[in-house]
Amino acid sequence: MEPQILFEDDSIIVLNKPAGMIVYPDQVHDYPALSDWLQKKYGEFHIVHRIDRETSGVLVVAKTAEAYKFLKNQFKNREVQKTYRAFVYGPLKDERGAIDKPIGSGRGGRGPRSARRPHGVERDALTLWRRISNSSKARGDGVCYVEVFPKTGRTHQIRVHFAAIQHPVVADQLYAPTRARVLGFERLALHALSIAFVHPNGRQLKFDAPLPADFIAAEKLL
Repeated sequence: MEPQILFEDDSIIVLNKPAGMIVYPDQVHDYPALSDWLQKKYGEFHIVHRIDRETSGVLVVAKTAEAYKFLKNQFKNREVQKTYRAFVYGPLKDERGAIDKPIGSGRGGRGPRSARRPHGVERDALTLWRRISNSSKARGDGVCYVEVFPKTGRTHQIRVHFAAIQHPVVADQLYAPTRARVLGFERLALHALSIAFVHPNGRQLKFDAPLPADFIAAEKLL
């Protein structure tokens, strides 16, 4: 299992991470780790942000400490534009929407996050979304294909926010463990489609990660 290199220069690497690859080892499971792959290929590297193991798509890595600091500041200041695609349970009646709910711990400690009954420290979180299409062909109450624009970067933000409005992401075994997997998904139906940011040299850049095979197959089913 290897990521696809979308772009590389002396400062940054932009990758298309496959679903199933964890960013850092969790010391519990024997998942293939992106950090191990980067260590073998580059030696020095600085991961600027993370996406979940089951999430596929675009991810930015800095080659130098200077580039890392430059990019990290953009994430901190919410200047990075991120777009995801997801399939969620149940039809969404509105064409567009915003989920503005703080996120905290779901169990008063480590583990799942929650925007419905958060415990402990609550952090503001904002997710915008656009409906692409609804379908009632899947088992249960149907599904909706959405494009998602997270404006903050909280842990599991997209998953937690859609679960909070009763439309969890398809095949999410953490936030919708009792829901049947539909549309052929054997993993979380979430893909980091694109990212736009300013390169350390001052250029505005945007990168797109091609949709993986399971997303293409699900689109055809819709």
